Amino acid sequence: MPLAFLPSPARGLWHLGPIPFRAQELAIASGIIVAIVIADRGYRRAGGPRGAIADIAAWAIPAGLIPAAVGALTAQARTQPWQAVHSVDAIVGLPGAVALGTLAAWFGCRRLRPPHPVPPGAADSPPGRRVKFAPVLAAAAPAIAFGAAVAQLGAWFTQQGFGRPSSLPWAVEISPEHRPPGYENFATFTPIFLYQAIWYVAAGIAVMVLARRLRLSGSRVFALGAAAYAAAGFALFWLGIGHLPIIFGLRAGELGDAAVLVGSAVYLARTRRTRIKSVQAAHKSALESDSPVM
Repeated sequence: MPLAFLPSPARGLWHLGPIPFRAQELAIASGIIVAIVIADRGYRRAGGPRGAIADIAAWAIPAGLIPAAVGALTAQARTQPWQAVHSVDAIVGLPGAVALGTLAAWFGCRRLRPPHPVPPGAADSPPGRRVKFAPVLAAAAPAIAFGAAVAQLGAWFTQQGFGRPSSLPWAVEISPEHRPPGYENFATFTPIFLYQAIWYVAAGIAVMVLARRLRLSGSRVFALGAAAYAAAGFALFWLGIGHLPIIFGLRAGELGDAAVLVGSAVYLARTRRTRIKSVQAAHKSALESDSPVM
């Protein structure tokens, strides 16, 4: 065992009377709260109505948790159909959760009509307009990254999310009962969860900075965040240990991240041309309006 290492928490389960509190679920709930708070602040800063993000999250969060629920139910399956479902869940993972959550958020935006401020002397507030989806995406992109970073703490408490054996000073100690077969003689492993948390925080900051400086639209901000997430998964996946199915020469998790990374890059490249044309058209119209000849 190396002289310096990151110790794992002694326990990941607590009881308040008959109610169990698991570190993994607490970390996920904390990440969701952090994401909602950050998204709400960014959305309101952009001029969005108060409370809209919380209402949209009521649609997006349950939908986003569906892949996690499927993965948890099929993790211990031994029969062939359920093992196949679990393999699909390994491919989908967080990209699938974000995709389902995004689809539900779009549906929530179409249903949600926040009221306008009540005019003086009026009894009720007039019905509001439908919430635009693009500003919601722009606010959600960095918020999801920060929330995912907080959720990674659950892997530390439950001694999951680690990779190959490591002797680095920040390698995480894994107790014998949590070590995978064939690695029983190793005590410290690569803390992939820590690398992912750091990457997500850096990605969230980078997305916010680039969105402001480049004046990106909501969909482009979200695509940029998706590309940053997928790059993290694709770059760190080789550090992991496990036996996931190989599809098209890639392990299941790598395939999902590669699809998200390529799709996001293609979308950013295609919409860049549209943005350049719109900026040029706006600049031309401004010149024509200022010209005394036209």
